[in-house]
Amino acid sequence: MVLLGTPNAESSRLYALTVTEGDPSWAGPLAGSQFQLPVYHITEPEVKVQVPAEIYEANVGLMTMVLDVEAIGEAVRDVRSAVNSPR
Repeated sequence: MVLLGTPNAESSRLYALTVTEGDPSWAGPLAGSQFQLPVYHITEPEVKVQVPAEIYEANVGLMTMVLDVEAIGEAVRDVRSAVNSPR
């Protein structure tokens, strides 16, 4: 599993694609390497419930107030659902 802490939807989608389908730019060492790893963002509810509340708030809480966590979560979920759907 890959856990992202990226600051916006665009970078979250790019990194999620990279660890699932390989480097989308075909410029790096992961070009064509399809790892199909499950990927989540630290701000997603599925992850948040796994971390003790006081630790989450101390390390992630402020970030959730300034980032567009909905857009980030949607970007990562889109990549996960694309990986899990038949091609």
